[in-house]
Amino acid sequence: MKTIIVKYPAGNVQSVLFSLERIGVEAIVTDSKKSIQNAERIILPGVGEANFAMKYLREKKLDILLSKLEQPVLGICLGMQLLCKYSEESNTTCMGIFDLFVKKFHSEDKNDKIPQIGWNTIYKLKGPLFENIPDGSYQYFVHSYYAPLGKETVAETDYIIPYSSAIQKKLYAVQFHPEKSSYIGHKILENFIRLL
Repeated sequence: MKTIIVKYPAGNVQSVLFSLERIGVEAIVTDSKKSIQNAERIILPGVGEANFAMKYLREKKLDILLSKLEQPVLGICLGMQLLCKYSEESNTTCMGIFDLFVKKFHSEDKNDKIPQIGWNTIYKLKGPLFENIPDGSYQYFVHSYYAPLGKETVAETDYIIPYSSAIQKKLYAVQFHPEKSSYIGHKILENFIRLL
């Protein structure tokens, strides 16, 4: 089974690669359109800045390619946000696969730290990505921007407000970092790898 991690300016590529290795999956890191087209599974990771990342994807025409893929695709953190329509981060037009506008956290409470960094629960879990994952499981988050709740939400998390911690259409995307989330995170990655 050929699994591709999309190479672009994203900081967690190596940690995703190592996490896949721990569950017995060999993956290739590349921005080759041909390799991505021929892959059975594609992961769009992400820790970085939305506008800079989208510029790279557009230059390589990977934004068009990703929107047309039929095989399972998983966006992680920034990768999830780039699959949405728009991000407030640097006023970035994203890929528009999910009809969601990514917003920045705002709070008047000084106890609310932005970015959210650390463990938080995911709940109202739906779909094959969360098969045998207990509602209320903890996952690791690092982000200042979030996708609001919508019809494509398949997991929710509360931080300042409830928001989408996972979305699903023909693609899958999660705001948290399964590669940094111990056993449950690895189980979510295993569920993704098994998708038909």
